[in-house]
Amino acid sequence: MITSMTTSTLDAFFRSLLDIEGFSGIDVSLNGIQVDNDGAELGKIAFAVDACLETFKRAVASGAGMLFVHHGLFWGTPLRIQGHLRARIQFLVDHNLALYAVHLPLDEHPQWGNNGVLAERLGIANPEPFGWYHGRKIGYKGTLKPPLTIEEAVRRISFMDRPPLGVYPFGKAQNQTCGVISGGAAKETLQAIAEGLDLYVTGEHSHQVYHDALEGQLNLIAGGHYATEVWGVRKIMEQCALQLHIDTEFIDLPTGL
Repeated sequence: MITSMTTSTLDAFFRSLLDIEGFSGIDVSLNGIQVDNDGAELGKIAFAVDACLETFKRAVASGAGMLFVHHGLFWGTPLRIQGHLRARIQFLVDHNLALYAVHLPLDEHPQWGNNGVLAERLGIANPEPFGWYHGRKIGYKGTLKPPLTIEEAVRRISFMDRPPLGVYPFGKAQNQTCGVISGGAAKETLQAIAEGLDLYVTGEHSHQVYHDALEGQLNLIAGGHYATEVWGVRKIMEQCALQLHIDTEFIDLPTGL
């Protein structure tokens, strides 16, 4: 157990849970501490899907000293610190709020990640890696036990019972196999068809693959980018509360996308 809750010790804790180094050179996200605090110890961590001014304000209002997000501020390209980015960073510094971001390592982790949790919620037995992305498989596939209707699958993955972006019942009434990749993985629909899966669950949909899914008789659920990526964030939050006995809070700021 960590006794001194600083950003550096929490960074070590998150790296012990997630394969952050393993995605170096693959993930354009700046995984880890994106904006540090002044070294002050932390009594509370807030968790959210997206780094934006509203989540920053809610984190500060909750009394958190760190905000852990899935989508951070920096994505591999140097940015001018101006406009809304400057305002966001200024707010973090002014309120001594540290920002920590984890992208693909949080999608891929079999136990704590978005896709692993979704696979568990869907009832995928003995999940196998699925979905190539820059040389790594970041999603999961397997047999559904018991088989599911597409309506039941929607119910199981809908956070706060919010409706999905789209449901496309192009295949079997009872799905026996399923693949899942959270977020923006519409084009990976083609991989699901190639592997003969009955159901593919992702976050976003795309006109580009509509007819492929229809002709491939693939049931497709676009659960929403946000809604399919709350799960890993919340799972890490649970581990912080369980292992570190630190106060935590999830900030729910859905985009509807």
